[in-house]
Formats: sequence, structure tokens, C-alpha cells
Amino acid sequence: MDRFQELEAFIAVVDAGGFSAAARRTGKSQPAVSKAIGALEYRLGVALFNRSTRRVTLTDQGQRYFDRMKPLLEEIEAASRELVGSTLDMSGSIRVAAATTFGRLHILPLIPDLLATFPGLEMDLILSDAMRDMVEDRIDLAIRVGRVDEPDAVVRRVAGTPLVCVGSKSYFEKHGIPETPAELVNHNCLLYGGLRESANWPFVGPKGPFSVAVRGNLSSNSVETIRAGVLAGVGIGLFAKVSLVEELSHPDVITVLDDYVRDVRDVSFIWPKRRFVSVRVRRVTDFLAASLQTRL
Repeated sequence: MDRFQELEAFIAVVDAGGFSAAARRTGKSQPAVSKAIGALEYRLGVALFNRSTRRVTLTDQGQRYFDRMKPLLEEIEAASRELVGSTLDMSGSIRVAAATTFGRLHILPLIPDLLATFPGLEMDLILSDAMRDMVEDRIDLAIRVGRVDEPDAVVRRVAGTPLVCVGSKSYFEKHGIPETPAELVNHNCLLYGGLRESANWPFVGPKGPFSVAVRGNLSSNSVETIRAGVLAGVGIGLFAKVSLVEELSHPDVITVLDDYVRDVRDVSFIWPKRRFVSVRVRRVTDFLAASLQTRL
């Protein structure tokens, strides 16, 4: 059997979730799909699927094979389309992950133009402050703010955003405004777990960088939670500026220690480390990167 047909059948079964659904999707009979998978497994010498009467799931070897082969198949299909003049064909799905607040403020507004530009595109946008496993969750593109500690990922920096130290007018009326970072030990500092220095805030003084250990009665892995606490007058927060768009222009929101807060965080696009990145992912990446560079 043709090896390319075996690969097509394998990808179809994974994407469709079963042999019958894959047969309907490809227009082939279920026995033909089963035969192709059997031939592929025999040639590779491994079982690619766990089969039961209720469901079909990938084995560990099958998952690794899928992660390597799907981008390759997409690249082959994209090259074929380009050769026959279909370079604008962007039909298909793409899964993009971003932090909740950043995605709400900066990615969601771009989606209508993105989908209008590529009418055949299907966007699956995952907004979460948790670090996702890109391979396990089959994420094509992740957008992150801050340092990326993933040696097996491909990283493209698209912009930078400064940190800001912020509190509400009502909080400062009760507790005073800190004039130096050292005075933060006398303030209620709200801690965002997504910052690498969540409890040791970074500053720059005349003698260079230094940090101040801070404490407070509210901590969270959600920017939205810390932002809400600051706006409600609970305490002071340290944010990437991109997390506060409308708030910074509000008269009740005050930035402090501006002369000491000088750190800048990268806004980066991340792909799983693959040999091939599909045309679809590259074009969505280029679209979002160009749009974000004008927004941030």
C-alpha cells in the first residue's frame, strides 16, 4: 500500500476520533482505512492506537508519530497547493493559546479581521493563565508574556512591555504612597503567581538592579484577580503594562515608583519544536505579530 495513503489514513483517524468517522471524512470505506492503519503499524513495528469497542486512542508511540507527521503532511499539502496556484488556501483549524487577560485585551479584538482575511480558517482560542503543554494539548501557537523556559520550543519575540506598579486612589488615601521600593514592606502587595518574581519585585536604583521582598493578603495565578483587587483598593500590584489598558488612563488608578520600575517583559510567539511549521500557522503568526506590534 502507498505509504502516503497510510499516513493520510493515520492522520484522519486521529483528527476524526475513530475509524468510521475517518472513513466518512476521507470518502473511503472503513475496511480500507483499517487496512491502511494495519499496514502502517506492521511497517513501523509498533501499535499506534489503543482500540476498544467504545473508543480509539493513541499509544505513546502513536502520539509521538502524530506530532512529527501531521506538520509534515500539512507542509506537503501546502506545497502542492502552491504549485497549482492555490497559495491563498488557508482552510483548516489552528489552536492558539494565550494568557486570559492578554488574550481578552489583545488577541480577541484581532480575531474578526483574521477570520475575514482567511475565510476558511477555524480558530480554536484557549485562554488560560496556566502553562499548557503544547504537544499534549496539540497547540499550534502559544503567545506568552515574560521569559520562556522551554528548551524544546521555537520562540519568536514580537514586542516588549514594561512593568508598572499600580494602586488605587482609595488605597493610597488610607495608606500613603510609597516613595521608594523599601517602603513596600509597609504596604499590602498583591502577588501574581505568573510573574517570575511574584514575591520579590524587581527594581533599578542608582547602584543597579535590586529586588524587594513583598507580602500581602491576596495572591493568585490570575491577572484578573490581582487587577480586581487593586481596583477595589485592596493593595498594590505589579503588572505587565499590557494587562492594564483602560485602567491606566483612569483618574482613580495611580502608578507609583516609576523611577525604579524599569524592567521590560518580552511578548513572544512559541511553537512546539517541529521540523515543519505549516503554512497556516506561519501566516496566522505573521498576521498576529504585525497586528500586535502596532497595538503594544
